[in-house]
Amino acid sequence: MVRRARRINRILAETYPQAHCELDFDNPYQLLVATILSAQTTDKRVNLVTPALFAKYPTPADLAAANPADVETIIQSTGFFRAKSKSIMGMAAALCERYDGEVPGKLKDLVTLPGVGRKTANVVLGNAFGVPGITVDTHFGRLARRFGWTTQTDPDKVEAEVGSLIPKSEWTMLSHRLIWHGRRRCHSRRPACGACPVAPLCPSYGEGPTDPAVAGKLVRSDAEALDEK
Repeated sequence: MVRRARRINRILAETYPQAHCELDFDNPYQLLVATILSAQTTDKRVNLVTPALFAKYPTPADLAAANPADVETIIQSTGFFRAKSKSIMGMAAALCERYDGEVPGKLKDLVTLPGVGRKTANVVLGNAFGVPGITVDTHFGRLARRFGWTTQTDPDKVEAEVGSLIPKSEWTMLSHRLIWHGRRRCHSRRPACGACPVAPLCPSYGEGPTDPAVAGKLVRSDAEALDEK
């Protein structure tokens, strides 16, 4: 199991050498806000609204003191905008009250902030602080189960079981690779099995079309993948 998992990780690293967080950000605060906003929407949609949001509220203090209606207007297209506005403004206020307006670099501190769970915390730790973390979103969970790395559906249990198979130093990049693979090839309904570089190692091979020509038409470009939640 460990050898197969690490081989899959290596193949995905070769397939997606450019894999990275597809949310645009310049600092930990921006990434934290963008990740909270990304729930139930696409990274592309978030990237369309955050420039205006950060231009108007460049610091946590600015966001914490904002008019909620103004924030809601800016982020409305991301969906669930009232709840998200409450979360990002509450998070910003907590940063100011507890951490002098700075995003903490520890998991135990991040998960105490409004709107921040382990998934969001690991995104921020891995991509803004260089602290290894596994991001179990819908793509990661689906692929981990298809690869036979886990049978769990609870994100925390998936994180623990996959983490036992892959070296900690690889956790952040593994997360990117699985998310990229899930958005581009290993789709939830019709995975492109016949165009998959890890097909020989995948116990779920055959869930999607195995004919290379048919499967090839299911492969999404980077631009198309950004429209995936």
